[in-house]
Amino acid sequence: MNRRTLKCSFITATLAVLGNTLAQASSPVLEEVIVTAQLRSQSLQDVPVSVSAMGGDKLLEAGIDKIENLQAYIPNFTMSETGIGTNIYIRGLGSGINQGFEQSVGMYFDGIYYGRAQLSRAPFLDLERVEVLRGPQNILYGKNSIAGAISLHSRRPAEDSEGVISLLYEPEHAEEVADLILSGPISDTVGMRFAGRYRQMDGYIENLTLDRDEPARDEVTARLLIDWAFSDRLQILTKLEAGKFDVTGRQVEVVTDVPSNSTNPLFAGRTYAQILNNTQVPGALNINADDSVLNNYQDYKRSSNGDYSHNDTHNLTIKADYDLDGHILTFITGVMAYEFEEVADVDFTGAEVFDALLQEEYQQFSQEFRWVSPVGDDFEYIAGAYFQKSELDYFDAVRIDSSILPELLNVADAAAAGDLGDRPIDGDVFGGVAGVGDAGEHLRGLRTPRVFTTDTELWSVFFQGTWHWSHALRTTLGARLSYETKEGSRSIKLTNDGSQTLDPQEVRTVLAKVLSVEEQDLTGSRTSTNVSPLITLQYEPSDSTMLFATLSQGFKSGGFDARSNQSPAADDPAPHNPNYGDDPSEQFLGSFEFEEEEAINMEIGSKSTLWHGRADLNATAFITQYDDLQVSIFDGTLGFNVGNAGAARTMGVELDGRLALTDTLTLSGALAWLDFEFTEFENGQCYQQQTDPEDDGLCDFTGNTNQYVADYSGNLSLSYDNPLSNGLTLRGAFDVVFSGEYNPTQDLDPRMLQDAYYKLNLRAAIADEAAGWELALIGKNLTDEVIITYANSMSLANSVFGAIGHYAFIERPRSIAAQFTYRW
Repeated sequence: MNRRTLKCSFITATLAVLGNTLAQASSPVLEEVIVTAQLRSQSLQDVPVSVSAMGGDKLLEAGIDKIENLQAYIPNFTMSETGIGTNIYIRGLGSGINQGFEQSVGMYFDGIYYGRAQLSRAPFLDLERVEVLRGPQNILYGKNSIAGAISLHSRRPAEDSEGVISLLYEPEHAEEVADLILSGPISDTVGMRFAGRYRQMDGYIENLTLDRDEPARDEVTARLLIDWAFSDRLQILTKLEAGKFDVTGRQVEVVTDVPSNSTNPLFAGRTYAQILNNTQVPGALNINADDSVLNNYQDYKRSSNGDYSHNDTHNLTIKADYDLDGHILTFITGVMAYEFEEVADVDFTGAEVFDALLQEEYQQFSQEFRWVSPVGDDFEYIAGAYFQKSELDYFDAVRIDSSILPELLNVADAAAAGDLGDRPIDGDVFGGVAGVGDAGEHLRGLRTPRVFTTDTELWSVFFQGTWHWSHALRTTLGARLSYETKEGSRSIKLTNDGSQTLDPQEVRTVLAKVLSVEEQDLTGSRTSTNVSPLITLQYEPSDSTMLFATLSQGFKSGGFDARSNQSPAADDPAPHNPNYGDDPSEQFLGSFEFEEEEAINMEIGSKSTLWHGRADLNATAFITQYDDLQVSIFDGTLGFNVGNAGAARTMGVELDGRLALTDTLTLSGALAWLDFEFTEFENGQCYQQQTDPEDDGLCDFTGNTNQYVADYSGNLSLSYDNPLSNGLTLRGAFDVVFSGEYNPTQDLDPRMLQDAYYKLNLRAAIADEAAGWELALIGKNLTDEVIITYANSMSLANSVFGAIGHYAFIERPRSIAAQFTYRW
């Protein structure tokens, strides 16, 4: 019997046991789930939005400590790290890789907008709950989130003094986590809660070049909340939070390496790894990279010279609630900042070809005012105003510190000039750099420092009102008016380590030919005004069923491209990559400014409570049309160019539900079907050696799906909580997480499909409630599935050597940890 057959047999047997248990059980009632998806405390069953919620206890038990781990339990939601950024997608839509983007999926932490992608990598702890809202959230949240929103809520101070210590150890990857929580009153009117975490891990990818495990993590997070009842009417909550998360190495490895089809005998028939490992040309070239580069297949091993990411975050949030005779006036002030520095081994091999240094600093101030009417009136409303100001400073630089590329280019230049001497090579590696001389010398010690800045101011007002026509029928109308200004700049200057003096024009020409980089100094400003409306109808045919239909418009502002290596206009046609054609009119140009993105979303759904509160079942069907879609397109070498793709349509069905099998056994699950199609996208990125009719590096994606889109995804969970003798309690949680196949690449390369999978997670614990302790075993990905979260083409493998290569970010394999928790 194979492993997959064994899995199916196990699940079938489990379901049969559950059926017998249900038939013999009494009539338990589910605990009500309270959310604030509409800025009021409401039962999840009353909210006309497709929203998934996870409580803090489930987050702790499942070991979910950052957004990336949350995606397993939220269908149609994916988050993944990339070589130089982070992707967050809901229903097949998200922002691409570009530091100039704000995320299409907004993250909100205690009401403060976290729109920068890097913040999604930060760890979180001691949460009351996490809510994931799918589809455009255009009215009630501080900044329009066109694809969806993730709302995190910290636990508030407890009424009685309490403390928690939690320790986790996982031996296989040397993971250690320590949490400390202290909470309770410090006076009759003031409560306090402190939460701190320390985490370190060696990693699960072996770096063969440096003989170490990666990614090694070192994380420290601390949060202090002070809840002050200033008066009977006024409540003030202050949150101070600081975090530091450092990562050494990455969960990335080379997974494909196809021999070169180059006509150059130096490269023909050899893989990229073989070329780097042993390419010798007498008198000119001697590449003898470490043997680790030959590891060019998926096996949780990588070849790299080393990379890292150092991150620091800071946050101050002040929330004041004033009760004005049942009306709640809320003021939320947020000050948030972070900075990070990364070194990325962007050739993704242990050969010292080149790397990139990335640095970013971000500061944000926001102020929100809300007026929330009392519940129970025939007309209920929420109105408010929002202001946000942010400053972004981003820097990166490609660094060439080895002789590999210079020597290769010298050979290519000699071939183009017909002056090979005793170098047995025929052909032109880089498309011809004749007339420059020893062109490779222009790359020695080269730097390409880029500076990008964006300053943004946003003003908006919003209103959402609900009319209760009867006990069963109500209508909600809402709109947000936004006015935003942005100023941006981007410059690239070429420098070297000072070891030589060369003609600047020759340097520019060589660099453009080899790496598609050209000097530039661009500035711009833009303003945008938008009104995003919403209408929702709700009907309750019975006390246990709510039906709803929503029509809304989403909006995402335009901005400036941080990652393009080329100017948006061909001032000088020569300095462009010849891989995109010799005709200047066909050459691949860069980008700087991109326009707004809009969406029209339609949803119908139902939320039902069944069997006298024993079960609930929620369903949503949706269709969303996106216009002027913002996309980031890899330029085939090192850069990404932003543009507005045209149009796309996403549609599907989402189900979730719970069932109390007995007083001690609960079954829950979620299932989603998704269909995504680009209805107009003529300038998509061709994958390596794809037939390109226009010879411009771009392919028509019209009719294609998007990356990360799986036809189906979901999860099934069984939780158990049963008192034993002697005051002990046995607890357990069994999760099955599954997904159909999807493509993790931006260019939808068919060679990189992620197969359908399902993985098993298990938690078993024994606790003594009176004594306050619990001991648990936590198993994740017990089926040891290999899951690729992101993949892309190898830098220079095809454009220089004619080989086909891919690198991939790999999810963590099987892990089993012990966790001890003590509460007092």
